[in-house]
Amino acid sequence: MKVDTVPEGGATPDAAPANEQLYKLTVNVNQIVIPLMVKDENGRLVPGLLPKDVLVFEDGKKQELNYFTSDPFALSAAVILDLGMPDVAVQKVNKTFSALEGAFANFDEVEIYTYSNTVGRASDFRGAGRQLAQVLNDLSQVTGSNNGPPVTGGPLGPEGPTINGVPVDPQTPGVITPTKQAHVLNDAVLAAALDLSKRDRSRRKVIFVISDGREYRSNANYKDVLKVLLSANILVYGIGVEGAAIPLYDKVEKIHLPKFGYSDILPKYANATGGEVFNEFTRRDMEDIYSRVIGDARNQYTLGYASRATPSSAYREIEVRVANHGPSCKTAYRPCIDVSAKAGYYPLPPAPSR
Repeated sequence: MKVDTVPEGGATPDAAPANEQLYKLTVNVNQIVIPLMVKDENGRLVPGLLPKDVLVFEDGKKQELNYFTSDPFALSAAVILDLGMPDVAVQKVNKTFSALEGAFANFDEVEIYTYSNTVGRASDFRGAGRQLAQVLNDLSQVTGSNNGPPVTGGPLGPEGPTINGVPVDPQTPGVITPTKQAHVLNDAVLAAALDLSKRDRSRRKVIFVISDGREYRSNANYKDVLKVLLSANILVYGIGVEGAAIPLYDKVEKIHLPKFGYSDILPKYANATGGEVFNEFTRRDMEDIYSRVIGDARNQYTLGYASRATPSSAYREIEVRVANHGPSCKTAYRPCIDVSAKAGYYPLPPAPSR
């Protein structure tokens, strides 16, 4: 019988000195990273801020920054396309894909999702370039839902053949109620967030949703999806199309009608994660918005601090203030700015002991 042995002395490692064991400490540090977007009253990014200009509060307690940079970040981006919109809206979006592809840099990585009744992944993460262009070119051939009202009568209706207006099949109901199409926006955001959570932490993680913002019949609910987004430090940006492009839609809270879902949930995701929603009508506006949104996501300030809060799974509220700036545009000494950062976070679970 052949017996393999280890080199002499290799089976039992030497014990560490007693004093080394005595003073070995393990400290769990909860480092919190916050992308921060600061814009002036004209919507332009405000440059030149220093660490002393920014104040961060966690659950009302001031935090000491240990990290601050204005350097741009490479992006890990998930683009979510809404195919449940009317076909006229989907075709308008399809014609802007070349501008969307051109807005990313070669060092970015992008994946594409689509959704309507269900969620589909059109591509996994890949660098911007020919491969991404090919995926978007294939998607440019897809169509949206019927532009008009659902067909409930006539030769194409669901009641089948009729004689003098009376259905041939006596079991056919007299009133046909069209089935309401699902619009699983929450499920699409969750799928993208779970994929993004596995990407390299050195990249800025963002989700771009091109949609009318409607949500209906998702398996996932808003609160659970938001928890994943905040735990993985993911920003959500929305480009509102059709109904979501109505002025003031991004200024109002969600509207929830029983059995009709949410009218526009995109502002909720954007406000909670530190992103933004752009609502535009024309194809030219959308093409301009792509470079603007991706530029904003890449060129934000990035802050960091070590939370001193007791480890737990409870939500922690964050507030970021910029010193010597205020919300009022009436005083020249306090210019009007818009500060966008995530509203809070959920601590990641502690690392398993070894």
